[in-house]
Amino acid sequence: MKKMIDLQATLACGQVFHWTDRVDGSWEGVVDDRLAVVREGGGRLVVVEGDAEFLGDYFALDDDLDEIYGGFPGDPTMLAALDFCRGLRIIRQPTWECLATFITSSMKQVAHIRQMSFALRARFGLAVRGTEWRTYPTAGSLAAASEDELRACGLGYRAKNLRATAQRVASGEVDLEAWRDLDDTALREALCTLPGVGRKVANCAMLFGYGRLGAFPVDTWIARIMRKNYWRGRAKPTPLALERRLAKRFGPHAGYAQQYLFHHARMAQRRAAA
Repeated sequence: MKKMIDLQATLACGQVFHWTDRVDGSWEGVVDDRLAVVREGGGRLVVVEGDAEFLGDYFALDDDLDEIYGGFPGDPTMLAALDFCRGLRIIRQPTWECLATFITSSMKQVAHIRQMSFALRARFGLAVRGTEWRTYPTAGSLAAASEDELRACGLGYRAKNLRATAQRVASGEVDLEAWRDLDDTALREALCTLPGVGRKVANCAMLFGYGRLGAFPVDTWIARIMRKNYWRGRAKPTPLALERRLAKRFGPHAGYAQQYLFHHARMAQRRAAA
């Protein structure tokens, strides 16, 4: 049976940071203000609790993975990542939550980003009725917080940038949803005007929050993979040079290729260190 989704890979690959795996094999999380419990059955998404149509869109079940895989280059590095990650889907995250989370991600590992996400939820989020969960804080609630209060959630220097961006969004100066009408170049440029948003964070927001599947974030992991396996020049390339060349090489679904390469590399190193 064809695997429609690999839930473990999708939720643990570093694109989203608050889902919790339960002892019964299901996963529990909050999307916007909706509790969701899902599991994988026969390679398909099974909704235990929540709106199946809403979650089908959230998990991008309408993305044609066969078509996406067909556009991947056939080199050994990409094929190994595809074999390991088959069924991983790019989630369609709430725009503000995605942007804010990646502003806090600078120079942090996945586990640390997750800790910050939960700390922000605990302190500034709204209670989800009937559960112990809290929502991701709105831009307004973070704009009203002090920098010290945000630092207390483990953000360090990122607190200043998150607060400043939240203030611009909460005031109406920035309309993140209206930016959906921008083309990729204009959207990236607009995102990069926000405090704490450089090209890498902008590409993450585009890929995971705006569904721009051609966006190709370049972090330390990806730069290492690209330089080793895809760069033929003698000079050490800049992240921008890598992004431009490889986004073109991987085509309209470059973001999927990036996430497969990223997750495979992280898990391979973890297994090697075990």
